[in-house]
Amino acid sequence: MPDSVETEPSLEQQIVMLKEQLAQAQKLTALGELISTTTHEFNNVLTTIINYAKLGLRHKDLATREKSFEKILIAGTRAARITNSILGFARNRTNSFEPTDMVKLIDDSLLLLERELNKYRITVERSIATVPLALANPNQIQQILMNLLINARQAMPQGGRVLVKLAYDAESNMVELAVRDNGCGMTPETMRRIFEPFYTTKSGPDASGKGGTGLGLSTCRDIVEAHHGRIRVDSSVGKGTAFTLKLPVAPAKVAARPVATTVVATALTASAADDATIGSEHLGGTL
Repeated sequence: MPDSVETEPSLEQQIVMLKEQLAQAQKLTALGELISTTTHEFNNVLTTIINYAKLGLRHKDLATREKSFEKILIAGTRAARITNSILGFARNRTNSFEPTDMVKLIDDSLLLLERELNKYRITVERSIATVPLALANPNQIQQILMNLLINARQAMPQGGRVLVKLAYDAESNMVELAVRDNGCGMTPETMRRIFEPFYTTKSGPDASGKGGTGLGLSTCRDIVEAHHGRIRVDSSVGKGTAFTLKLPVAPAKVAARPVATTVVATALTASAADDATIGSEHLGGTL
């Protein structure tokens, strides 16, 4: 019986395997960061529920109890949204494309980053137009969006404004997702190299432990290209930066449900934390 011979993978095969391992490691890192961030927000929600439950138990009048039940229901609903957003981010680990509701994807991403954006005094404005469903991998596109939002936050250490815009380009039949900040901006030289692997303008991770590897935008470009889409950056020093993704529309026979047009400009608020504080103040020394 002839001896079996094990052949070493070629250099190209090794590169492919290393890229797959790196992509998986980045997904797990992103998930870990999300859990760390949302744990604090979840704790605020639980504080609200506990405080208003105690308030309802200590007061027998109907008005106080009804108010307590309403606040508990609002906080519980918010907790469910946070949990579902994290589960949705963690659950889809395949490379398959599917009709994707970009509005829901934006809402989930902003919910998961709400506490972090509030902490750094970032106001988020949303301009959401009527768009068909995109043909995309929801997990991967959410990974890109959150990366761009974190980059925008890091470009505005003193606080600032981020615009998230969703539109439909009928000429190219593509869905456009843009993230624009009014931060420090980039020089033309930086813009030319921004998608190169390991190129970074940061000295290392920031105070939150994010960024500095030079892999985030390189991975974003790879993901967009795998979607047969495009990514563009526009920037001006001192004025800000805008990243625009263009993703193909899902086939009409599948993408039968458009989303409604809304234009909203709001500052994200830590509502659960505010309710928790209100609950504590209302209870006074009774806790």
